[in-house]
Amino acid sequence: MDNLLEETIAHDEPDATQLILTDIQSGLFPPGVWLKQVDLETRYGRGRNEIRRALDRLAQKRVVEHVPNRGYHVYKADGKLADDIAEIRIILETGVVPKVVAMATDDDLSSLRVLAERFESLILHGTVLELYEANLNFHRAFVQLSGNDELDGIIAELRQRTSSAPVSQWKTRARIEQSAREHHEMVDLLQARDGKRLKALVERHIRQR
Repeated sequence: MDNLLEETIAHDEPDATQLILTDIQSGLFPPGVWLKQVDLETRYGRGRNEIRRALDRLAQKRVVEHVPNRGYHVYKADGKLADDIAEIRIILETGVVPKVVAMATDDDLSSLRVLAERFESLILHGTVLELYEANLNFHRAFVQLSGNDELDGIIAELRQRTSSAPVSQWKTRARIEQSAREHHEMVDLLQARDGKRLKALVERHIRQR
């Protein structure tokens, strides 16, 4: 799962921020639902101040939204915002394709293929959250082949602004299966060093067309 909050301090037990984030990403707290601090304190066994700090961190990342005098709710993106974020992702992720093509080794391609196969296998046998994480792992590995360490974090934050729960990422089972095929096709095109077609596929994959 993407580490959204690099400023989170490591503890022996998971930070409250990560606990809330995991429950949002699992679909337990769907987009639009209000988060009552007292309920979160009870659920996670954490104090009021820690829960408030966690919600403030998530609000900074637009995973949740703070409404004065009303509290916090899970962020729900509108259609225009989702389209705008998709455009930004397309610019970034197609922009690094030439570097990925130039830098990817045979070992990199093998590792990327394993991640594509992992995603595909989870369609039948995994949970929604496992599928979501496998998808993130594939795309992170692809972007990291560019050698740009900062880009991975930027894209992770963009994803969180449009999809606070994995159940909202794919509209149908057919689209999940298509995504699996596209992952393999991305590896094929990368192996063939076909940057032009790879760019077109990455754009289509992000738009889910």
